[in-house]
Amino acid sequence: MQIPATSSQPFLLKLQASSRRFFHWLTKPHVVLALIMLGLMAIMVVNPLYQLVETTFTWQPVDTSRIPGAVNGEFTLFHWIRMSTGIFGRIYTYTPLMHSMTIAMGTVVLALIIGGSLAWLVVRTDMPGRKLVTSLAVLPYIMPSWTLAQAWLVLFKNRTVGGAPGMIESIFGVSPPDWLSYGPVPIIICCALHYYTFFFLFVSAALMSIDSNLEEAGELMGADRWRILRKITLPLVLPALLSGFIMTFSKVMGTFGGPNILGSPVRYYVVATMIRGSLAAGDKADAFVLAIVLIMFSMVTISLNQRLTGTRRSYETIGGRGFVSNPSKLRNMKKVLFVVVISFQLMVLVVPLGLLIYDTFLLRTGDYSLSNLTLQNWIGQPNPLYNDGEPGVLLNPKIYKTAWNSIRLALYTSFFTALLGVLLGYSIVKGRGTRLAKLIDQLAYIPYVIPGIAFGAVYIAMFAKKIGPLPSLYGTFALLVIVSVAKHIPYSSRSGVSAMMQVGHELEEAAQVSGASVWQRFRRVIFPLTMSGFISGFLLTFITTMRELSLIILLVTRDTQLLASLTMRYIEAGRDQMGNIVVLILIIITIIGNAIISRFSGGSLKKGLGM
Repeated sequence: MQIPATSSQPFLLKLQASSRRFFHWLTKPHVVLALIMLGLMAIMVVNPLYQLVETTFTWQPVDTSRIPGAVNGEFTLFHWIRMSTGIFGRIYTYTPLMHSMTIAMGTVVLALIIGGSLAWLVVRTDMPGRKLVTSLAVLPYIMPSWTLAQAWLVLFKNRTVGGAPGMIESIFGVSPPDWLSYGPVPIIICCALHYYTFFFLFVSAALMSIDSNLEEAGELMGADRWRILRKITLPLVLPALLSGFIMTFSKVMGTFGGPNILGSPVRYYVVATMIRGSLAAGDKADAFVLAIVLIMFSMVTISLNQRLTGTRRSYETIGGRGFVSNPSKLRNMKKVLFVVVISFQLMVLVVPLGLLIYDTFLLRTGDYSLSNLTLQNWIGQPNPLYNDGEPGVLLNPKIYKTAWNSIRLALYTSFFTALLGVLLGYSIVKGRGTRLAKLIDQLAYIPYVIPGIAFGAVYIAMFAKKIGPLPSLYGTFALLVIVSVAKHIPYSSRSGVSAMMQVGHELEEAAQVSGASVWQRFRRVIFPLTMSGFISGFLLTFITTMRELSLIILLVTRDTQLLASLTMRYIEAGRDQMGNIVVLILIIITIIGNAIISRFSGGSLKKGLGM
């Protein structure tokens, strides 16, 4: 006897088939890993942002004692209104924001001129010593961004603002003007000399991919050099210029060290210094409003970049007939230009370090005579007359503890970030084209658009209180590791994706056919083949974590002090010599770590930047 068919049976059959396909998809290793990565991104990126925004719309404990009717935890627009209107908004929001934008745009223009010019000389001319120039061009990025600011003060500080004279005033008796010693001009110069590396790397990579035949064809058609540059070369390197613009602009908008050293003494405050000041005063919600302002500016900048690169016309520059790169002949000028370029690079690297080294031997600040030189700051015994009774740096247990904190933070962060980058790269590349992979890729990119000091503020909002069974992590070393890993996810994910794109899927499939488990395939096939991406991500993270200041300045305490934050503490206390010694130790550790990792792994900074 046949059972009559019902109208619901086809629907049930389709539902069962869809369920089987879904569960089959759900059990794929890369999907399981992708879902784990999605959950991790939600915890490390999305939730902190939510906590940050929520704080700005609620009354805080400090408000209840200042403002009548304020109830802790209840909804309010008070902080947004106060930070955006009236004299309070002008002083605490709009003026610092204009200062930040002025510094960021000035830095971008100057860094573009320096980095772009060096890139053209290295790639498109026959200037000698191009490998040496390339190596020297990367070194400023390894040094902390505020190193040049410290050296600038050693040279140009004046009695009017600094209290003690700098080297120029002390030796020559000429007092540098305030605008040259402090404020936007020295901040822009110091930031540009640090961040021009971005433009150099991006523009040089773009110029290497341009076929010289295109420019020669323009010459044959009668175009002059300016027209060729404007109509052929510039459109082809525009994406590289925009990439350099985004990286430099977003970094400078959130930078703290340089503006604090060169701006705060003359009350030239930027958003980053105002965030720290608001948090120090207990106005957490106001600080988070400023952090959101920084985030929104970064997101608008990224969106404009994507719009410009997405709508511009594309050009094929590499075809099947071969690639030609004919360097321009500099003739008699090539040796002269080489000397000029090398002199400039050594001035940026050697002169600041030499000034800092000399300053560390001064017994009394502002006296640069030979009779004032001493080893007290290095190996001196505790003396209440000097350095608040602290012993010299090499005899100071606090310095060794702080150095160890910095080294282990850099190592832990580098390892976990690089590992996370490989896992993210695997889940994104294996699921390429799916909504899940696109979502993970977008979430992994979010920390990049958040300036460092704002990102630190995000994690204060998240971990300042107990979360379920997890206690408050504020003031712990674990929080420094977590926030550092989260901040560097964009770089490690780019390195992981680039490395994973080079691994053919048939290799993993062959291992699967031979009976290897997921863990065995990953350990014996995937990870060894992506080791270069792992090491490059490790290297870049190690360098940036060792010298990071903006990210951790809000999070460190006396027990979790790092070399970068200790430097700033000494400088703010007027103990410049001690601060300069600490930053020199930081630079030495970073360079040695970079050299060791590069020597034994073959990793590079360019690979770490995804180039």
